[in-house]
Amino acid sequence: MSPAVRIREFRPGDEGAFRKLNEEWIARYFRMEAKDHEALADPQSSILARGGRLFLAAAGEECVGCCALLRTGADEFEVAKMAVAAAWQGGGLGRRLLEAAVDAARAAGTRRLYLETNHVLTPALRLYESIGFRPVPPERIVPSPYARADVYMEMTLT
Repeated sequence: MSPAVRIREFRPGDEGAFRKLNEEWIARYFRMEAKDHEALADPQSSILARGGRLFLAAAGEECVGCCALLRTGADEFEVAKMAVAAAWQGGGLGRRLLEAAVDAARAAGTRRLYLETNHVLTPALRLYESIGFRPVPPERIVPSPYARADVYMEMTLT
């Protein structure tokens, strides 16, 4: 029987799990890019010290999923670095992580959430849409530092 999974915030010592979870999905579908290396090398300085949040799904002591909120403005975050270990996919863990991030953003008075993804990640796209994310109008798309980004979505929280 697998241990119960709980969603919790990042704590020192989670760096390796955060990096591994993201490297696995990125390598499966794409390639690691400079921005990935920056975020994954030191999430404390690249995410948390900049006002971001980082949520982890923990099965016992093992981290099996993650989702970050990157501060992009006074009342805006980007949802990023969302990953669920392959063995844990399909059971609603991604939804739980995303809902925890959205709830935290809403509680912090965030006005808008934004994300970038790729059209080949169909299950992720369905999840984002089911939570309430919608396409960013073409005239408001800001070029991404990621070559793989070709879908841009947002969610208004106020």
